[in-house]
Amino acid sequence: MKLAVFPSSIETSRALILRLVELMNEETDRIFNIAVSGGNTPALMFDLWANEYLDITPWNRMKIYWVDERCVPPEDSDSNYGMMRNLLLGIAPIPYENVFRIRGEAKPVKEAVRYSELVKQQLPYRLGWPEFDIVLLGAGDDGHTSSIFPGQENLLTSTSSYVVSIHPCNGQKRIAMTGYPILNARHVIFLITGKNKADVVEEICNSGDTGPAAYIAHHAQNVELFIDKGAASWYSSFLLSCSASHSRNLSRLMNLRLPMCITGTSALLNNAYDIERENPISCKSLADRISGVLFKSSLIL
Repeated sequence: MKLAVFPSSIETSRALILRLVELMNEETDRIFNIAVSGGNTPALMFDLWANEYLDITPWNRMKIYWVDERCVPPEDSDSNYGMMRNLLLGIAPIPYENVFRIRGEAKPVKEAVRYSELVKQQLPYRLGWPEFDIVLLGAGDDGHTSSIFPGQENLLTSTSSYVVSIHPCNGQKRIAMTGYPILNARHVIFLITGKNKADVVEEICNSGDTGPAAYIAHHAQNVELFIDKGAASWYSSFLLSCSASHSRNLSRLMNLRLPMCITGTSALLNNAYDIERENPISCKSLADRISGVLFKSSLIL
């Protein structure tokens, strides 16, 4: 799992767009099948893409699908397709025939079956499942992803590519990509921003399979997390807490999954005990140094 941390949500979105373009430019003979998510977080990315990166994007080599969709017409403000159409697809020169929307206005069960079949016809198969080139995911503050909410973990092992899910709070029906097609994708990339998502990022980076987003992040191949400083704030707070107990917290630092993955922090942590023994410094000083690595520059592991 790779992590990229940026100072703001805008910079995080820009970096993700550039990463997508980079991946496509690495294989110039390939048509990329890309599944996108909805919600508020990718809206900023779509807007920036339309206004700043139209000219460098190989639109004719992209086919767009959706990870999930709310069961509403495209004109509804809740429509994931409608949002992306208004912000990006209606502006970008992507061929009309390369956009495959989920019909949120259709009967949910029938539409889940139809879209599963459409994806089956359009995508190559690997290990018995459609293989997307890129699946773009978000994560809710409850740990859900692809409209698979906590308590609906059975959808992670569904035998269908798309199924109907229900929002546990408002009862809204949605069409959601299930676990196996996500896990089968060549690249799975999360875009997570905001301090309210810090607990979810901590679960993903430093816990077991505690929710749908964490499960996907731990089991998919080629997983990348693009997060902003707010979403990474749990880690900064943890580092600052180190001053309470040097050896105990250094041990916790050494055992964390996240910092051992971040360029620049590994060397600091590997030498932490030697630093303490040879030239005692406060753990807060070590935390400040690692925080500088995290937040003063963007890092892709």
